[in-house]
Amino acid sequence: MFATIYLPDFYLQATLRHQPDLADKPVALIDDQEKKAIIIQLNSAAGKAGVRIGMTPSQGLARYLDLVIKVRSPSQEKLLQDILLHFAGTLSPYVEATAPGIATVQFTDTRNLTAKVSHVVEQLADSELVPQAGIATTPDASFLAAHLARPVLQIENASEFLAALPIEVLAIN
Repeated sequence: MFATIYLPDFYLQATLRHQPDLADKPVALIDDQEKKAIIIQLNSAAGKAGVRIGMTPSQGLARYLDLVIKVRSPSQEKLLQDILLHFAGTLSPYVEATAPGIATVQFTDTRNLTAKVSHVVEQLADSELVPQAGIATTPDASFLAAHLARPVLQIENASEFLAALPIEVLAIN
């Protein structure tokens, strides 16, 4: 069995983690290391204001004048990834840093998986993060389950779960 622990909008979570005053404001994130600055992540308030990923900051501001533009914070991202891996490592010694904001855990002991993973999700939430986790028989199925979890989803039959998914789910970034 596998569990994937996922921090949605990882770069945005890392940047805003210690700025609770921005929680309800429209916020867009750019990467200042790119040649052309474009919005790479945004919160739901910015999305509701008409801002979209791929816009330039000026296009975002044209949609919503009070949009807060933030720049990625690599140091905070590394810290968050370390926190994620630390907590994932409490579940099993078999942990992979799958991608930024994603850790995949392989279990040899499958007893009480949902309770164990839920506890780690709660610990991450106590650390001012928004985690989601999926549990399944394969790493890919656990990855997809994590994207759909609110906050933890265990899949017993991966074939049935995957067959019912719309094709749009495969466009997860």
